[in-house]
Amino acid sequence: MQHQGYVQYGCGLSAPESWTNFDASPTLRLQRIPIAGSLLTRRGPKFPKNVRYGDIVRGLPIEPGSCNAIYCSHVLEHLSLEDLRIALRHTYRYLKPGGVFRFVLPDLEHLARQYLASTAAQPAIQFMEDAHLGCQHRARGLGGMAREWLGNSRHLWMWDYRSLVPELERAGFQAIHRAAFGDSSDPHFRDIEDEGRWTGCLGVECRRPA
Repeated sequence: MQHQGYVQYGCGLSAPESWTNFDASPTLRLQRIPIAGSLLTRRGPKFPKNVRYGDIVRGLPIEPGSCNAIYCSHVLEHLSLEDLRIALRHTYRYLKPGGVFRFVLPDLEHLARQYLASTAAQPAIQFMEDAHLGCQHRARGLGGMAREWLGNSRHLWMWDYRSLVPELERAGFQAIHRAAFGDSSDPHFRDIEDEGRWTGCLGVECRRPA
């Protein structure tokens, strides 16, 4: 049963039925075009039928103050700094007073410590690969550019906990703290959290003031 008060954005292929799931992937939009969508996206995984198109930066089609909780996993690092600030303001606006925002993303501090401690011959290459920064191969031709546009895998802005806290506070959030996999008091998060996506990463939980 879907609970309208529980929203996930940037869900990808992880879309539990107990949550309302949104994703802004161009591939999702293509797949939802009748007949033509199936032909254009024959290769690769298909989005679950319960995933709705929605972009947190442009705004989701949900009522302000209607959500008990909002979740995103490995989404915020794909946003520019300006867009992250817009996304946080929108997230805050959708929550009910006392509502919870919980998220996980790569931990820049953890990656930096690994880089500094590395004994690899080329530690910078390993760091860039682990952080999904830089560009190993430039897209060439229309096909290459289309694949890059549809994939949207590049990280645009990396975060550590110290840098995120002021951004969350600026958006209005309180009770900000580090979170670990499965430590939420709300059982709905058990349906949506994937332990593999939390390993070595930064989890954060905060609230809109009651």
